[in-house]
Amino acid sequence: MSHRNAPLTPTGRLRLARCVVDDGWPLRRAAERFQVSHTTAARWATRYRQMGVAGMHDRSSRPHHQPYRTSPAVEAQVVRLRREHRIGPLRLATRCNIAASTAHRILQRHHLPVLAVCDRATSEPIRRYERSRPGELVHIDVKKLGRIPDGGGHKVLGRAAGSPNKDRRNGAGYAYLHTALDDHTRLAYTEDLPDETAATCAGFLTRATAWFAARGITVERVLTDNAWAYSKNTWRQTCHQLGISPRWTRPWRPQTNGKVERFHRTLLEEWAYHRPYTSDNERRAAFPDWLDWYNYHRPHTGISGHTPASRVTNLPEQHT
Repeated sequence: MSHRNAPLTPTGRLRLARCVVDDGWPLRRAAERFQVSHTTAARWATRYRQMGVAGMHDRSSRPHHQPYRTSPAVEAQVVRLRREHRIGPLRLATRCNIAASTAHRILQRHHLPVLAVCDRATSEPIRRYERSRPGELVHIDVKKLGRIPDGGGHKVLGRAAGSPNKDRRNGAGYAYLHTALDDHTRLAYTEDLPDETAATCAGFLTRATAWFAARGITVERVLTDNAWAYSKNTWRQTCHQLGISPRWTRPWRPQTNGKVERFHRTLLEEWAYHRPYTSDNERRAAFPDWLDWYNYHRPHTGISGHTPASRVTNLPEQHT
């Protein structure tokens, strides 16, 4: 790739060199024609005589001799500490007595990814996947969320004034947000339910399947964690009646169900904690509009800035 300020691309350099070498143009005429200096025209003509077409590409700016480059022993130490302790450039620099920028370059040189994209347990890069069609896999999970007492909680009244309102009789307690999220489209369906028992989870699955079916998506598989409700016969029988194949994540591996986990984080940031609410009813009333915005209008970074609805074939009103 040419430098962003280079006056000539490799194709332009080749044309200039051929005008001088093959067609016999004077250097000054070729330089004027291609709007470069006489020295530049002479350089590309010389490289064309010596190396042909291959000489028209940029050369590496790396020097042939680097006397102050970090020693191989120090580089090996940095790589070893990174793999053994899974620490970043700043802590590596302190242990190896080098600059943090040097540690960062060493990690880049050895193709070691940043910690943010690595699994915490194994330090291996996280392998991301996406199902090829809507309905092939639906992620299901429950998010437990504290309800807002009537009159507002601590975000409205402050910690001291909000503490007495924790009494359940005043509207407090917990909401259980059950979510079904399609792996391919990221289309989401969420209900605020009073608990997470097996019967409640099974009823939610039935309604979620009908909701997706109304949008042209046939649910083939569901993926859940190993919570008690999803291990009971009630869940298995409901899946069987709906023609759905149940799947479970590996124990202690929430990353497998990461798409719905990330949705719940977005839900909390952009709806539940987005502004102070004076009651739980007020917050619940704002949820349908937020979910509609998420599905139909919000650009999703996980699918290249498209909306979830845009990935559903022939979904009614997906552009409204």
